[in-house]
Amino acid sequence: MADRLREVAPDAAVELVPMKTSGDRLAQVSLGEFGGKGLFVKELEEALLDGRVDVAIHSLKDLPAELPDRFCLAAFLPRADPRDVLVSRSGGGIADLPHGATVGTSSLRRRVLLLSLRPDLKIEAIRGNVNTRLGKLSAGIYEAIVVAAAGLERLGLAPVHAHPLSPEQFIPAVGQGILAVEARARDGALLELLKGVDDPETRWQAEAERAFLSHLGASCHTPVAAHCRLVNGELILAGFVASLDGRQVLRGQMTGATTSAELIGRKLAEDLLARGGRAILADIERGTG
Repeated sequence: MADRLREVAPDAAVELVPMKTSGDRLAQVSLGEFGGKGLFVKELEEALLDGRVDVAIHSLKDLPAELPDRFCLAAFLPRADPRDVLVSRSGGGIADLPHGATVGTSSLRRRVLLLSLRPDLKIEAIRGNVNTRLGKLSAGIYEAIVVAAAGLERLGLAPVHAHPLSPEQFIPAVGQGILAVEARARDGALLELLKGVDDPETRWQAEAERAFLSHLGASCHTPVAAHCRLVNGELILAGFVASLDGRQVLRGQMTGATTSAELIGRKLAEDLLARGGRAILADIERGTG
């Protein structure tokens, strides 16, 4: 990101300001119990407000569906591999895991998708950074873990038994593989500058996926996902919403023009809500889902 800014604005002084968020510090707790996705955002937005930084770089999947009006997503960097990866001790995909195998993930979405494909699996929570998780796998605590392909790539990691999961079957999280640039909504000159680093294809995908999430009204306690692709000039958005036990999994798909990214997301959400998603979400809110 810094290098790209220097390319589009060679006269600008670009300084990197490393920051650690609450989500980073609370690496061993359940995010749903301690503030959800907001744990990865609060400190960065405070730094934007008080002028310590001019832009904040986020993993888009860590951002809440709605931002405060004083902020905006000014740019999206080209998307990395959005897929999930099954890393196992024995190799192969989900179907190759031993009966009753223990799989580590703290993602509700991954838990539900695993159980929908293999109800016999034992899903256990796992936290910590990617290296910590791989260490727990090597120690035999889990037969397999599920991590993001983009995370492995950015860290330069290539586990021996890494099996990418099809995004059509194992739908990624909203925004997975995308880095988003957040800025102050009224900082006009900076917003104009940031247009130079914005990737249009990634923006279309991000807008469709986030519109789906926002219109669905799901919380961080809800298994939900959406993945958008650009195929022959059209956007194809796939999504799902599910019950916590994975017994009810509603899937859908919507296609449309790149100029209608947000509309595609809203229409897919409406379709799933009408086909039973509203009842699933209500059950989860009541604690019966």
